[in-house]
Amino acid sequence: MAKKSKRMKKAYEGLDRSKIYEITEALKLLKDRKATKLDETVEIVLRLGVDPRQSDQNVRGVVSLPHGTGKKLTVAVFARDDKAEEAKKAGADFVGADDLAEQIQKNEISFDRCIATPDMMGVVGKVAKILGPKGLMPNPKLGTVTPNVAAAVGAAKAGQVEFRAEKQGIVHAGVGKISFDDKKLLENIEAFLDAIRKAKPASLKGAYMKKASLSSTMGPGLQIPAA
Repeated sequence: MAKKSKRMKKAYEGLDRSKIYEITEALKLLKDRKATKLDETVEIVLRLGVDPRQSDQNVRGVVSLPHGTGKKLTVAVFARDDKAEEAKKAGADFVGADDLAEQIQKNEISFDRCIATPDMMGVVGKVAKILGPKGLMPNPKLGTVTPNVAAAVGAAKAGQVEFRAEKQGIVHAGVGKISFDDKKLLENIEAFLDAIRKAKPASLKGAYMKKASLSSTMGPGLQIPAA
């Protein structure tokens, strides 16, 4: 813990935590203060003026980042017959039906995204209590319950990001790697922010984006304009 505190203290050295940095300046500072050899993830965190407990204030969706996340996603697909073959050809890591549900129940596999054809939702229901809390439950609104499994797998592998407002209206996502050039990171960040803007609940009164920050895996968190 002491080592971590010392590293973070050094990461924040000379920074004004109350200052709101322009995105380009924040990215430069994160890159300049990179303290490890790891290709760290650049993460954006937003605090929205919504109450996720209210059904008409849910903020949830997906966005395809123009330059991907730099992270290799593992994808599981619930499908049978021809659709199962389509999923495999598209690059899905795990494909199956009842056998896939059994693997999940036994905790034999792990994955980042779960996709299902509509006819498979009965089977998916068997593991809903496992997938739900992990945010992995297939959802038609997110394009993860679809007959077009090849396109869904392709989008996930290409860097599609799911977002969802959690407690206190917090939304966070990885928007690229610290090794990405600034132009790619900027375009990814703008794509993400645009998706959040479009997801604004019609019933919301008052400020929507209240606070925003950028950070890297092992680096400081820097405030950026929330708009």
